[in-house]
Amino acid sequence: MAFQTNNRIIKWIDYRLPVFSFAHHSLIEYPTPKNLSYWWNFGSLAGIMLVVQIVTGIVLAMHYTPHVDHAFASVEHIMRNVNYGWLIRYMHANGASMFFIVVFIHIFRGLYYGSYKSPREVLWFLGVIILLLMMATAFMGYVLPWGQMSFWGATVITNLFSAVPYVGDSIVTLLWGGFSVDNPTLNRFFSLHYLLPFVIVGVVALHLVALHQHGSGNPLGIDRKGPQDSIPFHPYYTVKDLFGLGVFFIFFAFWLFYAPNALGHPDNYIPANPLVTPAHIVPEWYFLPFYAILRAVPDKLGGVVLMFGSILILFLLPWLDTSRVRSGRFRPIFKQFFWVFVLACLALGWAGAQPPEGLPLAISRVATVYYFAYFLVILPLVGWFERPRPLPASISEPVLGAGKMAAQPAREKA
Repeated sequence: MAFQTNNRIIKWIDYRLPVFSFAHHSLIEYPTPKNLSYWWNFGSLAGIMLVVQIVTGIVLAMHYTPHVDHAFASVEHIMRNVNYGWLIRYMHANGASMFFIVVFIHIFRGLYYGSYKSPREVLWFLGVIILLLMMATAFMGYVLPWGQMSFWGATVITNLFSAVPYVGDSIVTLLWGGFSVDNPTLNRFFSLHYLLPFVIVGVVALHLVALHQHGSGNPLGIDRKGPQDSIPFHPYYTVKDLFGLGVFFIFFAFWLFYAPNALGHPDNYIPANPLVTPAHIVPEWYFLPFYAILRAVPDKLGGVVLMFGSILILFLLPWLDTSRVRSGRFRPIFKQFFWVFVLACLALGWAGAQPPEGLPLAISRVATVYYFAYFLVILPLVGWFERPRPLPASISEPVLGAGKMAAQPAREKA
C-alpha cells in the first residue's frame, strides 16, 4: 500500500525527497513473518544501544582530554564535577557491555536458525563486519581512561601484531605512533574511537537494506508463501520490540545503578604507570573468549592467527554448513552439537579470565579445538548425514493449526 497523507507540506517534501514513503515502507507496512519470536528483538535492541553509545560518547568527548598527562584526571572530572557525568560515563561503559550482550545473542540466534544461508549471505557478512568494527571501537575506547589496565591492555594487544612476519614491527610502530604506547597512541585511539561508531552506522544501514531485500528469517526457516504468512511490522512488531526494550532497560538499569563497576577491572582506577605491570592483564569480558584462544596456543603467531581466525571463519559459514534446512528446530543432531558449541564459548570466556596455567589452560585448549571443529568438521558432516524432521508447508500452518488451514480455503470458496 502506497504512502498516503492529506498534509500538503509532507506531500511537497515527499514528492521531492521520499523520506516519508521510505519510512512508511520500512517501518510500518514492511511485510514480516507472522511467527517471529522474542529472539528477533535483539536486532532492534542492538540498534538502540548503538544510538545510546553514540549520544553518550559525544557528550563524554566534550569533557575528555586525550593526553597522557590529563586523560585520567579528565575522566575523574567527568565523574565528580560534570552534571550527571557519572551517569553518562556509566551508561557509556556499561552500555558497551550491553551492546555486546545483545549482539552476541543476535549472532547465536542467527547461528541456530540458519540466518546465514542463501539468499542472506551478504546480510550475514555485513553483520560480521559490524562485529569486527565493534571490537575495534571497544578496544580503543577501553584505552581512553588511561588507567593501569588501559595502558597494559593496549601494550599487550598491539604487540600481538609484531608476530606478523616481515611487517609486524612496522604495524606496531604505526599503531603506537612511535616506539612505545604514549601520547600519540592515545590521540590515535581517541580519534578512531570517535570515528568508528559512525562507520558502524553506515554498515548497519547496508545491513538493513540487505535485510529488506529478502525479508526477515523466521524460527521455521522457511520462506513466506504469500500475504497469509505476513503481517505489517507496525503495530505488531513495534509493540513487541517496545516490550522487549522495556525488559532490557530494566536489566541495563540494574548494572547501571547497582553494579556499575562489576563488569570492569579495579586496576583501571589506578593511573597508568609504565613501570608497574599488573599481576594479571585481562581485557574486557567480551574479549575473553578470543583472549583464551590466543593463549591456548604456545606459539605467538599461531595464537594470533587462531584468534583472528575465530571471527573470520564466520565469513565461510554459508558454505561450511551443508544442510539444506535452515532452522535448527528441525535438525536434531545439529541441535546437540550447537548447544555444546555454546558451552565451549562460555568455557572460553571463563578460561580467558584465569591465569593461563593448569585447568583453565587445558579447558581453553579443549574448547578451542571444539570451536574450530564445529565449523570445519561438524557442520559439513552433519549436513551430509543428518535426516531433518519434515518442514511445515507454510508459516501459517503451525501458527493457525492444520484444522484452521483446511477450513480457510473452504470459507474462501464459499
